[in-house]
Amino acid sequence: MRTEGLRRLVEEDRLNPVERAGTALAKRRWRRTHGVSPGQARPVYVVGLQRSGTNMLMRGFDAAPEFEVRNENDRRVFYRFQLRSDETLTAVIGASRHAYVLVKPLCESHRIDELLALPGPAPGRAVWVWRDVDDRARSEVAKFGDSNLRALRGIADGTIGDEWQGQRLDGEARALIGDFDYDRMTPHTAAALFWYVRNRLFFSLGLDRRADVLLSSYDALVDDPEAATRRLCDFLGLRYDPRLCAHVERRAPRRRPLDIDPRIRTLCDGLTDQLVAHHG
Repeated sequence: MRTEGLRRLVEEDRLNPVERAGTALAKRRWRRTHGVSPGQARPVYVVGLQRSGTNMLMRGFDAAPEFEVRNENDRRVFYRFQLRSDETLTAVIGASRHAYVLVKPLCESHRIDELLALPGPAPGRAVWVWRDVDDRARSEVAKFGDSNLRALRGIADGTIGDEWQGQRLDGEARALIGDFDYDRMTPHTAAALFWYVRNRLFFSLGLDRRADVLLSSYDALVDDPEAATRRLCDFLGLRYDPRLCAHVERRAPRRRPLDIDPRIRTLCDGLTDQLVAHHG
């Protein structure tokens, strides 16, 4: 059951018509004076796990006229929050006259190495966003209920089919998922386990060893918006502009641990240590 309100939905999906119109006008002006030739735009993929703060990052960079933004509700690129096809994606990127095309294929996070290998004159970049496991689990359950629980049950009993939640999980992850009783698991514990198996992909796919993939922390962004945004700008080769993080309300992360399965807590704590160490 969803417990988040309409105001949050409008803010996250940028449904305010006045804000959207102003952004569109600024982008048209930029294309007239600075637009690149079709085929020269650099793709930037924002990936990770749902309810990890990716909308906050997308909203900030949408304020920069250099960016063409393709969020999950963009019907030209996505269908039901998943990419239509690699050919559609490359065609949209190739037709852009912006310096960057920002795409958020969260359901294809496990394919980010493949997306970065798609043909194009400008090499792509990817930003993997992660958030504190407890805060992310609260947000996930508040908005999507037991969706992670149902996905894990489907992976464990083999009924998940070709759904994105079960893609590219190695034998260790599958064995772990198969070792729990999902009839007795709480939605918050399931959300924490799902956080673990999805964010673990950052390391199991070798993304931590790639110079074209940046690990970005939601908690670091809200703790110090300017520093985190400057780090993103440096990675993308973009000049820092305070407008990119003007919408971020600075606040210290609050640690409020949930009551979840102790075994899963241990796994999540270990992966958190890895993520923090890599983020540096």
